[in-house]
Amino acid sequence: VQLQASGGGLVQPDGSLRLSCALSGFTVDSYAIAWFRQAPGKEREGVGCMSNNDGRTWYVDSVKGRFTMSGDNAKNTVYLRMDSLKPEDTAVYFCAAERLGGTKWTDPKGWHYWGQGTQVTVSS
Repeated sequence: VQLQASGGGLVQPDGSLRLSCALSGFTVDSYAIAWFRQAPGKEREGVGCMSNNDGRTWYVDSVKGRFTMSGDNAKNTVYLRMDSLKPEDTAVYFCAAERLGGTKWTDPKGWHYWGQGTQVTVSS
């Protein structure tokens, strides 16, 4: 099982980016998938989560209405579309798969598989 995150970069405030999480060893329908982020000096925090059963999504309040998760079965990839980006969105973004249970989805300890991070910097 592997996850490969990509798509980060430097973007101006109010700009957009789309992150990709390419899956190998399993499919989009296999496990729930989540995106986390970690800013310098801060704990890793959950950003969004997508159910593998029905594609339902959940987001933390700070990104609701701006971030959107989606999955592409044909490409075996999960995306995080980020619009109206703010400087406070600057962080390393990670994708994770398979909830271990017993914790809220926003808790990084509750996820089994992790991809490497991709840096997102929002700055003018």
